[in-house]
Formats: sequence, C-alpha cells, structure tokens
Amino acid sequence: MSTFTAELLGTMILVLLGDGVVANVLLSRSKGYGSGWIVITTGWGLAVAIAVYMVGAVSGAHINPAVTIGLASIGQFPWTNVPVYVTAQLLGAFFGAVLVWLVYQPLWAETENPDAKLAVFCTGPAVRNPTMNLITEIIGTFMLVLGVLAILAPVNLNPETGFPQGFGPFLVGVLVWSIGLSLGGSTGYAINPARDLGPRLAHFVLPISGKRDSDWSYAWVPVIGPIIGGVLGALCYQMIWAGV
Repeated sequence: MSTFTAELLGTMILVLLGDGVVANVLLSRSKGYGSGWIVITTGWGLAVAIAVYMVGAVSGAHINPAVTIGLASIGQFPWTNVPVYVTAQLLGAFFGAVLVWLVYQPLWAETENPDAKLAVFCTGPAVRNPTMNLITEIIGTFMLVLGVLAILAPVNLNPETGFPQGFGPFLVGVLVWSIGLSLGGSTGYAINPARDLGPRLAHFVLPISGKRDSDWSYAWVPVIGPIIGGVLGALCYQMIWAGV
C-alpha cells in the first residue's frame, strides 16, 4: 500500500466513524438520538485510535493536514511530500462523509433540523465570533500536535521508560477524547482541516433531503486555525524536547 492510499484510507475511516457518531446522536429516529456530547467525543477519540492503528505502519497516520504541516515545519517530514498527504487526507475525508450519508440514508428525510444535518458533516461555532473561534481552533490543535509528538516520543513509547509502542494509537485517541471533552464546546473542535473541509464539500454536493447551505462563510476558520495551531504545537514540542 502506498502512503497516499494509506492516508486516504486512514482519513476515510476517521471520518466514517467520527461523523458517523455525530449522525447517530443528531439524526431523528437514530438509535443513538440525543445521547449527547460524551458519546460524540468518545466516538471521535475511538475513531482516531482505530484509524491510526489501521495505517500508522504505512504512512505514519497523519490523517490531518495540521499534523503533516506541523511535522514539516520542524523538519520531521519532507515538504515535498506535504501536497501528496494533504490531497489524500482531503479525498479520504470526502469519501468518509459520503459513506456516512449512505449509512444513514433513511434518516435524512426524518430529520427536520437542517443545522443538525450540517453538523453531521462539519463543525460550527456555538457562538459565532470568528476571531475567538479561530483562537479556539488554534489552541485545540496546538494541544493535539504537541500531545501527539510527546506521546509518540521514543522515551514515552519504550517499555523500559514508558508505554509499549503498541499503546501509541490508543493514547492518541485518548488525547483527542480529552480535547473534545475540555475544549470542544465552543467550535466543535475541528482540529483538522481535512476532517472539516472534505465533509463540508460532501454536504454541498450530496442530495441530502432538506439540507441548508454549507456555511462557507465560516469554513476558513477550521482550516486556518488548525494549521496555525499545528505549527505552533510542533515548534513548542521542538523547544521542550530539544536534546531529550
């Protein structure tokens, strides 16, 4: 399997399971309807862990342009490979959203709230304030990239000094779970440009019964914010862990 295919598949799995849990909670007559934020954040954390286990050995399972660009910014990933990874991630996120649409096909017409249908695919702010929404996404993704790099540092994934290497993806999932529980209430914690933009495009083109517009006026926030936060998180890791 190529790294392009691995990143596409990994991001598709991430969105299939992540947007899938949102659909389960928000779409009327779903078995999980109304089960709440703890279910959504748990589902997303598990989605990340499973996706990383699936393709980590092939591509490193970035499954997030903010991670790819953050690693490139500190010299841990070649800039020449960034376009390939980001393209695969966007395509994977789009296809994952299409699969969620198929899985929940009978429920779109049963759901009257067009905002809930959009929320299945992409994030939106609880209170629309672009500057603060941007800062929230920067902080959330800063924690994501800093946390991922620290968790996967050799000293931490070493049976003699920390956890066995096989625990890495699980701990990354726990990190995403924690971010969702603690920082997700303001913007829905995109913390991943592909996870938001790919499904937003799917929402735009798919024939979803009773859908609203795809809120393109907000779409730049969950793209730009995570990229800035990812670079800052990587730079902070480099300063803290230099020489460790």
